[in-house]
Amino acid sequence: MAILSFHNVSKDYDATDGQPVRALRTISLDVEPGELVALVGRSGCGKSTLLHLAGAMDFPISGEVLIDGQQTTGLNDAQQTKIRREKVGFVFQSFQLIHTLTVLENVELPLLLAGKSDSRRDALQRLSWVELDGLAERYPHQLSGGQMQRVAIARALAHSPRILLADEPTGNLDTTTGGLILQLLLRLTREQKTATIMATHSMEAAGISDTLVKLRDGQIEEITRR
Repeated sequence: MAILSFHNVSKDYDATDGQPVRALRTISLDVEPGELVALVGRSGCGKSTLLHLAGAMDFPISGEVLIDGQQTTGLNDAQQTKIRREKVGFVFQSFQLIHTLTVLENVELPLLLAGKSDSRRDALQRLSWVELDGLAERYPHQLSGGQMQRVAIARALAHSPRILLADEPTGNLDTTTGGLILQLLLRLTREQKTATIMATHSMEAAGISDTLVKLRDGQIEEITRR
């Protein structure tokens, strides 16, 4: 059963001249537990917009997005925050770690904000998932790029989300380090049974996916399932 579903989803944005610009056109896509989906296409094809809709950070003008069976359109602010905090994890190209916090504190922060008990224990477990438990007391500036991205992945998985969204997760990494991060994402997708969607320009990244979705001008041009 799909954890994330798009049913005939379209999305418009207002341009500077006031005319609507169609970012996505009648997108339909299902993502199941343990499945890694790669979104590929030129800049402006709709990859980031699709990720924003998948994370309930934005909403369609028509069609519906379902996260774990719940439709995102019509949620109030509190419901939006709840579904993002409990159901969705985000991994960004620029890591977005807090440099005044240790590695462990960065991973623990979303658990503290959610009022979770045993937040320190859970944060240490997530660091062990990404093989960084020995670096818990370091600060981000003491890490390599690959290690910082591992911390970002551990933080994204802190609350055991059903959906993991990765926006160019290897964009700031060299080829070798990027390959290790991709294998880590694939392993965690399988082990944690998350529905993972990754937007990427990298064909190496696209190559590890279970499902390759090619976008062009806001539409799905082709879906390849491996």
